[in-house]
Amino acid sequence: MPTEPHGGVLKDLYLPEAEALDARRASGALPSVVLDHRHLCDLELLLDGAFSPLEGFMGEADYNAVVDDLRLADGTLWPMPIVLDVSEDAAASLSIGQDVVLRDVQGTALAVLTLSGIFRPYKGREALQVYGTLDRQHPGVADLLHRGNVYLGGRLRGLQRPAHHDFSDLRASPREMRSYIADQGWERVVAFQTRNPLHRAHVELTRRAMQAVDGKLLLHPVVGRTKDGDIDTYTRVRCYRALLAHYPRDSVKLSVLPLAMRMAGPREALWHAIIRKNFGANFFIVGRDHAGPGKDASGRPFYAKLAAQQLVQAHADELGITVLPFAPMVYSPGRQAYVSTEELKAGEDVSDVSGTELRKHLRDGTPIPEWFTYPDVEAILRQRFPRPENRGCAIFFTGLSGAGKSTIAQALMATILENTGRQVSMLDGDEVRRTLSAGLGFSRADRSANILRIAYVASEVVRHGGIAICAPIAPYADDRAKARALVEAHGDFIEVHVSTSLDVCEARDTKGLYAQARSGVLKHFTGISDPYEVPETPDLRLDGAELTPASLAARIVGVLRERQLIV
Repeated sequence: MPTEPHGGVLKDLYLPEAEALDARRASGALPSVVLDHRHLCDLELLLDGAFSPLEGFMGEADYNAVVDDLRLADGTLWPMPIVLDVSEDAAASLSIGQDVVLRDVQGTALAVLTLSGIFRPYKGREALQVYGTLDRQHPGVADLLHRGNVYLGGRLRGLQRPAHHDFSDLRASPREMRSYIADQGWERVVAFQTRNPLHRAHVELTRRAMQAVDGKLLLHPVVGRTKDGDIDTYTRVRCYRALLAHYPRDSVKLSVLPLAMRMAGPREALWHAIIRKNFGANFFIVGRDHAGPGKDASGRPFYAKLAAQQLVQAHADELGITVLPFAPMVYSPGRQAYVSTEELKAGEDVSDVSGTELRKHLRDGTPIPEWFTYPDVEAILRQRFPRPENRGCAIFFTGLSGAGKSTIAQALMATILENTGRQVSMLDGDEVRRTLSAGLGFSRADRSANILRIAYVASEVVRHGGIAICAPIAPYADDRAKARALVEAHGDFIEVHVSTSLDVCEARDTKGLYAQARSGVLKHFTGISDPYEVPETPDLRLDGAELTPASLAARIVGVLRERQLIV
C-alpha cells in the first residue's frame, strides 16, 4: 500500500468547482501576479499535494527555518524554500491580508493567494545555505540572483489546473498515483527520478533496485524545468515510452512530474524523496551526485559525490521513505554485462559513454556502442539529432562596436548561400535593436534581455535545421553562456570573438559613438563606460584588422566544414 504522505495529510488546495467558478468570475477585481515557468511548476505541485504538507508559498518564518535548518517553522522536515518572488514595483501596491490572483502568461486565473507575508530575503545567505555557493556558474544560484527581490507568502486556493496539451495520459497527480498503486495491489514501489534519456545501465540499476525489495517501479521523470542544455522533454518522454518494453510486463508505471529543478544536490535529493513519498512510493533511488549541476568556476564539482546519499540517509528515520543508494553502473567487456562500480575487481576493464560523448556521437552521426543503449531508444535520439549536414547551427559573433562583426557576418552569409543549399538567417545587432529589442536600453538588465531574445530566435532557427548568424556586441560572459545553452539544446553553437583592438574600433567609428562616449554624452557604451568581458575560450578568435572580411569569413567556413555542418 502507498506510504503515508509527508506530514500525515495529502493536501488538496483546489476549491470545489462551484466556489472556483465564483472566484474566477470575481478575479478581475483583484490584483494579479503573472507567473513564470518556475512559479507555474511550483504552483501545480502545491495545489495537487505533491508538496504536502505545504498549503501555499512560504512566509518568512517557514522560509528562514528551511534555509537555516531544513525544516518548516513547526519542525517538519523540508529542505527547499518554495517562494513566490516578485519585483519591488509589483510588491509596492500589495498588503498583508489581501487576495492576489495568480495567472499564467495568457492571463488565465489559476489560484488566489491570501497574503500573510511580504518580505525581502538576503539572497546571499539563501545561496550559501541552500546551494552551498555564491558561484553564478551554479544554475540555481544564477537563477536565484536574477529573480525578484520581494517574496510573497500565503495560503493558496486553486481555481483551475494549469493547462497541459502534452502527455495527458502520463500526468498523474499524487492522489491519482496512490489510487493506481492501490488498485494494482502494489505493496512496494521504488521511485526513480531522472532528467535524461535512460539507457541499458539505468535499466540494470532500476531492475536491481526492484529485485532488492521485490517491488515495482515508478519511473518519474521531470518535465518541468531542468538544466539548460538537457535533451528536450518530448524526445526524452518518447525514449521513456520505448524503454518500458525492456522491463517485465506490468512492473513499471511511467508518469511525468512538472517539477522545476533547482540542481541543489543534497538538499534537492531530500526534496525529491519527499515528493515521491507524497506520490505513494516507499523506496527512492538516490545516485551519486544526485541533482548535481556539474563543476564550479574553478573546475571542482559543486558537491561531493556521496553528499546527496549521506544527507538523505541522515534523515532516514523521519523521512518515511526508504532510500536505496546506488553506485554508478558500468559495462564490463570481460563479463559482457553491467556491474556496479563497487563490484569491480582490481584492474578490471570497464567501458562507459558519458553524456558529452553520447551527444557527440549523435551530432557527428557516428555509431553508438550496442552495449550502451537500445536500438529503439537510439532511433528516437537519432531523429532528434539529424546528420551533421542537416543539423542547425548558430554562429555567434561577439566583440566591440566597430570590430567588424556585421561585415564579417555579411561576408559569411554570402559565402554559405553561394556555395550550399542551407537556409541562413541573419540577426544583426543593430537591426535587432530596431525591431526585436525595440524599447530596450543599455542597462545591464536590458543588455541581457537583448541577448536572450537573439539567442531564443537563433535557437528556433537551429531547431528547424537552419543556420543563424548573430552579430551583437554581447559584452557579458554570463549572457553568452546562456545563449550557448539555449542553442546547444537543438544544435551547434560556434562563438566567434572578433578581437579587433579598441584603438582600431575607435578609428573606424564613422558615427562618432566613441567620441560621444568619451565626452560623457553617450552613457553605458561598451569598452568606454561599460565593461567588455573578453571570451576566454571562444571557438574562433579573429582580428578584424588583420585580413579582409571575405578571408575571415573563409576561416569560419573552414570550421563549419570541419564539423560537417556544410559540405
